[in-house]
Amino acid sequence: MESSQTLTSSIANKDKRILVLFAHPVPQQSEVNIFLFNDAKNVSNVTAIDLYAHYPDFNIDVIREQQRLVSHDVIIFQFPLYWYSTPSILKEYQDLVLEYGFAYGKGGSALKGKQFFCAISAGGKEEAYQSDGFNHFTIRQLLQPLEQMASITTMTYLAPFALFGSRSASREQRIEKHRSKWRSLLNALATGQFDIERARSIENLADLDILEEPAENQSK
Repeated sequence: MESSQTLTSSIANKDKRILVLFAHPVPQQSEVNIFLFNDAKNVSNVTAIDLYAHYPDFNIDVIREQQRLVSHDVIIFQFPLYWYSTPSILKEYQDLVLEYGFAYGKGGSALKGKQFFCAISAGGKEEAYQSDGFNHFTIRQLLQPLEQMASITTMTYLAPFALFGSRSASREQRIEKHRSKWRSLLNALATGQFDIERARSIENLADLDILEEPAENQSK
């Protein structure tokens, strides 16, 4: 197996294109995700798509979305965690877009080698997402269906980028720091300055030290 240093250096010579698929059924009530989505739109090499805005009737343009997937190197599902799963349009997206013969099965290698992870917010505090906590499972365990989706489609699955306690994050003044880490993460992914092996093994991408952005670059 290649070392993380080799993996990082091997992709550093080519900028990667990032696709953020944002799913929030009521974005005007969002306290975290809408800011991350707007930040993503302002990062070079990022295409940010609001799925509910594009497909309010859930009539997803499969060919168009498959073309988007093919033309990007990093795929991100961004959403608030609803009942330990995604908002419904992301399930519809998976069911329709990730077809046999395209994303998996005979001839279905369109997503092979792409990087995939979820950028999520969770209302509960981090300690609630432990085996002995209120939710009985870690966040990575709860997202295992998406990890298996990445495995079947031969994408490289990375840890989620998660904000816990999202209901109190604004009051506790934690959102700006999280947004700063998000921007740093997107830039690191785009330029290849990223430790892929560590990103695959940890519980939360937000814990990576590399994401600490210099104070002068943070939003006011």
